[in-house]
Amino acid sequence: MEINADFSKTVLVHGADLHWQPSPMAGVERRMLDRIGDEKARATTIVRYAPGSHFSAHTHGGGEEFLVLDGVFQDEHGDYPAGSYVRNPPGSSHTPGAEPGCVIMVKLWQFDPADPTFVRLKEQDLEPVLVEERPGAEIKPLFKNDYETVRFETWQPGIGIELDAPGGLELFVLEGTLLVDGQRLSRWGWLRLPQGKQLDALAGAAGCKIWVKTGHLAHAHLLAAPTV
Repeated sequence: MEINADFSKTVLVHGADLHWQPSPMAGVERRMLDRIGDEKARATTIVRYAPGSHFSAHTHGGGEEFLVLDGVFQDEHGDYPAGSYVRNPPGSSHTPGAEPGCVIMVKLWQFDPADPTFVRLKEQDLEPVLVEERPGAEIKPLFKNDYETVRFETWQPGIGIELDAPGGLELFVLEGTLLVDGQRLSRWGWLRLPQGKQLDALAGAAGCKIWVKTGHLAHAHLLAAPTV
């Protein structure tokens, strides 16, 4: 299966408008944003756990990165409320579920194979950073290494944002709206820009909060690929 698999193209998806599709586990559904592979895939997906649903214990051969959008995600390592950001590196394992139900945005098989770093952050514990050269934008750093930078950004209403993306860029809208190339992205909207492009966006009337990842697409060819 291939969905938005050409990383040389700009992709914009209104994630809230996609149909939920069943997964192999009862009570777990998904909206696929990009995908290369079948059940074991390099993928970016919105996943919904019905209350009380669980996945079987499994190992992430290519790593797992996820952001909790609604509800509370759970595994044997703890409970992760909305706003939590988690990185489980290649070779890590867990048994995920959600007694109260939850929705997450998850990325699989997109790690540097040599990256051993676990990250478990809750947004309410993060201190915002103001960037002098970007008035009207507030940043909460989440992760950075030689391959990528990940952060939350909050934009004040009506401000224009220009960001160079020499190594590619992804953003996912958490709150509010923004305008990109004449299209309005609202909650759960997803944008992927290829290497060398620039983001030109305008925050909506109520501003917006987004999750942003940059730099990673320059290294996509070096990352571990799913194996059957």
